[in-house]
Amino acid sequence: MKLTLSTNVLICGLSVSALFFGSACVKRIDPTSAETKNSPEGKACPPSEGLIADGENNSNQIPTIKGRGGYWYTFVDNNGSTITPTAGSQGGTFAMTAGGRDGSKFAAHMFGTVGSAETVYAGMALNFVDPKGTYDGTAYKGISFWAKKSGNSTQKVRLKVPDINTDPDGKVCKECYNDFGADLVLTDEWRQFVFPYGALKQMKDWGSPRTAGIDSSQMYAIQFQVNDKGQPFDIWVDDIQFTGCP
Repeated sequence: MKLTLSTNVLICGLSVSALFFGSACVKRIDPTSAETKNSPEGKACPPSEGLIADGENNSNQIPTIKGRGGYWYTFVDNNGSTITPTAGSQGGTFAMTAGGRDGSKFAAHMFGTVGSAETVYAGMALNFVDPKGTYDGTAYKGISFWAKKSGNSTQKVRLKVPDINTDPDGKVCKECYNDFGADLVLTDEWRQFVFPYGALKQMKDWGSPRTAGIDSSQMYAIQFQVNDKGQPFDIWVDDIQFTGCP
């Protein structure tokens, strides 16, 4: 199959580099660029419509906006990784940390160490609704947030958005947890990341089913996961919101 490289291709309102395989293409965007943030898919929604979580209520519950209102939690493997706040499976309750982005009062924050076993992970997440269930996010076109690391933390974080096809609660997947998402590289400074739904991808070579894209009508959660073996992590996230309002 012939492979050609074309640059500055207009796709979904974004000028991006794209690799063409016949008539198909794989979108490449810069999630921190002004172009992505100002695109129709990436433009911020008004807080009254699109705010998902900003921590300012100093609560583990996200704001009750547009049918949302789920809770923050942490999760961790049983193979030696550690995490603070204590994981929900270990009886912990998530709590915000003082000192958010740009002088805000609070942010979501996790720290610990990733183990060295074959399968290791730790993360923090929010469910869109409570009890856990799917949320219809088709009124929007993407997700944005601010994030940073602290100290000697790993820079590597995986954004994951479980949907009906990848979360075992959806009763569809045979090989679950390969959620649509993106790999982040954080710095010690707050940076905004903007991901149109179409920029969220499954990881290669595993997972069943493997679908054409995230099912934004049936999303469960937003997760921030680390699995850099043997490495400490100290990760902050703030001001999560939907993008692309009409």
